[in-house]
This record gives sequence, structure tokens and C-alpha cells, in this order.
Amino acid sequence: MRAQFRSRIRLVLGVVIFIALCIIVRLYFIQIVHGQEYSQKADRQFASGGSGLFDRGSVYFSRKDGTLISAATLATGFLVAINPQTIRDPETAYAALRASVPDAVSRDAFLAAAAKKNQVYIEVAHRLSDAEGKTLADRDIPGVQVLRERWRQYPGASLAAQSIGIVSYGSGDMLAGRTGLEATYDDTLSRSGDSLYKNFFAELFSNVGNLLVAARDAREGDIVTTIEPEVQTRLEDDIAKVNRKYSSKESGGIIMDPATGAILAIAKYPSYDANVLRDVAPELLGNPLVEHVHEFGSIMKPLTMTSGLDAGAITPATTYNDTGCITVNTARICNWDLKARGVIPMKQIIVQSLNVGAAWIATQLGQEDFRAYFTKLFGSKTGIDLPNEGGALLGNLMKPQQIGYDTAAYGQGIAVTPVQMVRALGAIANGGVMVEPHLASAVRLNSGITRTLDWSRTIPVFSAEAARETTEMMTAVVDEKLQDGKARIPTMSVAAKTGTAQLTDGRGGYHTDRFFHSFVGFFPSYSPRFIILLYTNDPQHVTYAADTLSPSFLDLVHFLIDYYAVPPDRGFATSTPE
Repeated sequence: MRAQFRSRIRLVLGVVIFIALCIIVRLYFIQIVHGQEYSQKADRQFASGGSGLFDRGSVYFSRKDGTLISAATLATGFLVAINPQTIRDPETAYAALRASVPDAVSRDAFLAAAAKKNQVYIEVAHRLSDAEGKTLADRDIPGVQVLRERWRQYPGASLAAQSIGIVSYGSGDMLAGRTGLEATYDDTLSRSGDSLYKNFFAELFSNVGNLLVAARDAREGDIVTTIEPEVQTRLEDDIAKVNRKYSSKESGGIIMDPATGAILAIAKYPSYDANVLRDVAPELLGNPLVEHVHEFGSIMKPLTMTSGLDAGAITPATTYNDTGCITVNTARICNWDLKARGVIPMKQIIVQSLNVGAAWIATQLGQEDFRAYFTKLFGSKTGIDLPNEGGALLGNLMKPQQIGYDTAAYGQGIAVTPVQMVRALGAIANGGVMVEPHLASAVRLNSGITRTLDWSRTIPVFSAEAARETTEMMTAVVDEKLQDGKARIPTMSVAAKTGTAQLTDGRGGYHTDRFFHSFVGFFPSYSPRFIILLYTNDPQHVTYAADTLSPSFLDLVHFLIDYYAVPPDRGFATSTPE
């Protein structure tokens, strides 16, 4: 009996302790985790009784040391509403309003609202500061209400604006994410009106055994991105300088970890300030690096080369007779300078950027194999976590004419998105394996748990040997050719390729004096930390990408080496070539 009594006492004591722990944890979440939200809900002297305060999760940049920096958050202030039926003297009310908040609303707009005597509630001013709102409330103007409000704020203004996205009204008069990560993760960032009162234990203990979730399977929380704010700032500054210098239509760039697909920076110029949308052109709100396709030119040649090497159609020692120009299906293909090189090895196709050589590889590979490689590289979307991803235009590879394959080999006649291009070229940097480009790395749930998003899917495309052989050729571009060899870094191997493509004229042909410039590179060459893709569309009074983009590429390389303290991968003995 005594043993049974002791067991019952222990059971009751255990239940009491468990309940006490639950209460303590719940109090922690109420007072610490959600203290600000409850405080604002309790602030009834300023909050509107008719609608709840806007609530939404945050988006964060991630510094290199793991520190989170706010990219999208909530700002709190006041709005001003009037009841036209209780305003006795609109002029006096407006004068009192202007005395407290000079720029809140124009006189004409205020008087027009006050004249609508059939209404009882009209909002006339938004986003007042705490000081302005409380000063106005203390005046106690008849018919004027001062109410709490919250709105979306982007501390970085234009920083990564086209990737972070915006929140705005849509159908149903609901605020929701409309572009960028705000749209992709809207279900995660959105908050229901009773979210503060949900049983957090259901979230805390659900799926405890699986903390890795698919990108679309996350629940309410904050989004942690892979975007590094210092790297993003540097990339945006560099592409803006290029665009302004050459009066391009637009310029853009991506910096990605080729081993994981984590995007550290993605930018397009011109952009916009996400806090000031009134005068922003709608076409600026999307992300062209994900949505728009381009013919990239010669940065496609490394993919042609690696395909030929992987298939065994060529080896690095293979030679061909470069005649400067060839005729294919009655069309003429020529090297950029129209000059013949004679009998040369494969490396020179990359180093000297020879169109005839790339076309020769395509012929050796054969149409079926060429189509198979390029369909694997570009035939599907990347799955990046940004909305409205575009797809490649590969129609010329579905036709029997050889000209379509030969021109595709050097980056004309097929069009792909910048994010598709960086993923494909990243396969060369990553030992022949394509990864999933992404911007979100984790979701911080309201329970306090951080769930890592799963981006582990990979697509093998090339053998590691073929990828390394092409890498050696691309490294020679920097060591021997770029800026006449002066771009070579004695302590760091860098692989790169320039691209210059003629722009289409809209009539089935190409302009002879308008170009799309691109540049790709990764380093250290044989164990890459970063891959960089840059482009500028229709630069004026300049022909080659080596002139427009190589300074920016090299600036970014040196910045990343210093910022991340990337250790040297080759010795100091060899001097930079003159």
C-alpha cells in the first residue's frame, strides 16, 4: 500500500511539475518572445478598435559571421483618421493638425474629406512618428482620431530590393507579398489575427525528428537569407558604375557559392527604393536575372568544351585547323577578328575565344549528344526561390540544321536566364555537378526553432575530369590573356571567360554594332569558394566585354579575397607577367 501511495504521489508531483514548466515556458513566450506584440495590442488608447495592427514576419540578410541584419521588418507609428460628422470647424481642425504635423496632408485633401458628411471614418494621413502622433493626440481635436499603425519597412532601401520584394494590396484588399522573397514565402511571413494565441506546443513538438523541411513546407516564421549585405552592396556599386559609364540599358550580376547554390549577392541596375513605391515603374519590380533570357555569347564556350571532353569527342590534346571562317548551311561563322589560327589545340578555343573552334566541337559532338548536354543544363528551370522564373529558349536545338548547334556552341541562337547560366557554369566549378540556386537558408519559427531549408538536390552533368580540364583552360584566360596577362594574381588561381553577343534586331537577324556583354569567373580555380556572373546590356561605344566587365570582375575578386580572408592556393615565386 505504501509503495502504491508513493507512486501516486510521484505521479501527481510529476504532473504538477510538468504543468508548472508549461506555464513558465508560456510566460517566457508571452513576455519575451512576443512581448512587443502584446504590448501593442494592449495599447488601446491609440489603436483602432475596428481592425488589428498589420503583422508580418521579418526577412534577414546574413553577414559572413552569421549575424542577422534586417532586410524587411515592421515599423510602428500612427495614422490620422477623421469623422466628418463630428468635425465642427474643418479649417480650425486642419490648422491644429498642421501645427503638430506640417506635412501630414494637404489642405485641399483634408477639407475634401471633411466635407463627406455621410461617412464616419476617413484616413487622411499615415506613418506619423511616435512623437508626432502623441503630440497630435494630446491636442484632442474634435473629430480627429490618432491610431496606431504598422507598415512594412526595408532598412536597406534599394539593397537587394528586387530579390527581397514588396508587400502591397491585391485582390480582396489584403496586404501580401507581391514580388521577390516576400511573394515566395508569403505563407511563412503572413500572420493570422490570432497568431499570438496559438498553442506553441503544437509547433514545438511537431515533426521534431525532421528539422530539415522543403522550401515550400515552412510555416509561420521569419526568413533568413544567404544574401551577405557587404557583398551585395559591393556588387550593386560595381554594376551601377558599369551601367552609368557605358549608358547601358541594364546591368546585373550574381555571386554564388558553386558548391551549395547559396547566392551571396544578386543585383540589377537600375533598381528602386522599396520604401518609396509611388513613382516606381512597374517593370522595375520584377527580377530580370530570374525572369528574362539573353543570348550570352562566349561564356557558353566552356560548357561546349566540357561537353565535348566529357563525351570523349575531344581531349585537351586534340587539334583542329582553324581557318578563321566557315560556311554552315549557307550561313557564315567567323572568329571575332576574322583571322585564321592554323592548327591549334583545344585550349586556344577558350583562351582566344574562337567561334570557329566552338562550332568545330559541336560538329564533333554530334547533334544528339549536343542537344542532350544542353537540355540537361538548360532544359528545366533552376527552382530558385523567386517568383516568375523564366525558361530557356532552345528551339534551334530541336531542328536538323547544323547551324543552330554551331551557333549555340558559342552562345548565339539560344537564350537562357542569368540564374540558369550561373548554375550551368557552376557545374564546371563544382566538379561537374549542378546545384540549386537559392536565397533563403532557414525559417525562424515563432516557437523559437530555426529550421534549415533543404537545397541538397544536385544534378551530375560532367565528369570531374572534364570539368577540371576546362577549368585549366579558363585559368589560362586570366593568367595569359585577360588584360594581356596583367590580371593574373600570383597567389590565387582564377578561372574566367568573357562573352560578347550581338543583339537581335527583331527581324530574324543581328545588329552589327549593338552587343550584350557577359563575364563569368570562379576562384580559387580548383576549389572554388565563389562564382561571379556579370552582364551589361547594350553598352554604348564599346564592343567587347573584356573592356566593360573585366575591371568590375577583378575588383570583386580582390574584395572577396580580402573580405573572406581566402587563403592563397599557389606560391609567391612566380611574378605577374608583363
